[in-house]
Amino acid sequence: MSPRPVRFPVSCEVAYDYLVAPDNRAAWQSSLRGVEDVMGDDGVVGQSWTDVTGVGIKPRMELTDADRPHRWSESGTWGRFKATLTLTFVSVPGASCDVEAAMEVRASGLLRPLGLAAGRLAPHAVRGDLRRAAAILGRD
Repeated sequence: MSPRPVRFPVSCEVAYDYLVAPDNRAAWQSSLRGVEDVMGDDGVVGQSWTDVTGVGIKPRMELTDADRPHRWSESGTWGRFKATLTLTFVSVPGASCDVEAAMEVRASGLLRPLGLAAGRLAPHAVRGDLRRAAAILGRD
């Protein structure tokens, strides 16, 4: 399931650059307290980092696709869980940008049902995070 896109009051380039940078994540992702161990340049496939969540989970993340300013994908793993997020950026009149999120969460073994449930809920949480990021960029 892919919820409606979120309108950003900035160009696709500005939205893309802000969202793809790991150092900005804690400001707009509600589950994050910070990032650690950032390796590689922002927006370059192969860049990796560790998310530090409020509940102590620390998934290792990697940028797996980058086509500035149109699309980027990241993948994160933690134990038996794997999540993939793809953001697509579409210009709209008035120097704005629509950002659409597609997310997949999977888990293996006995945790598979939790992965399925998380996969249904995660896109809505991501949309809330994107609304927060749009508000931050709208203040600048």
